[in-house]
Amino acid sequence: MIIEFYGKECPHCIRMEPILRRLKEEGVEIQEYEVWHNETNAKKMDEYDKGRCGGVPFFVNPETGKFVCGEAPYEELKKIA
Repeated sequence: MIIEFYGKECPHCIRMEPILRRLKEEGVEIQEYEVWHNETNAKKMDEYDKGRCGGVPFFVNPETGKFVCGEAPYEELKKIA
C-alpha cells in the first residue's frame, strides 16, 4: 500500500497519474490525499513527511516507512509498494 499526497494543480503530480494508474491496475492499493486545498490532509502529510520532503508529490508506505519525494519512475514506486 502507498499513500500519495498531491496538489490538484501540481504539474509533477499530474505527470505521475499514469504511473499510479498502472500500479492500481496491478493491484497496488493507493490512498490519495490532496493537500493544497485541504488543511486536514496537509496536516496528515506533515505527520508522515516529518520534514523529509516538504512538498508534493510525496509517496509513503505506512507499513514500512519507505518513501519517495517528487516525481519518480514506475520502478521506484513499485519498490516501496
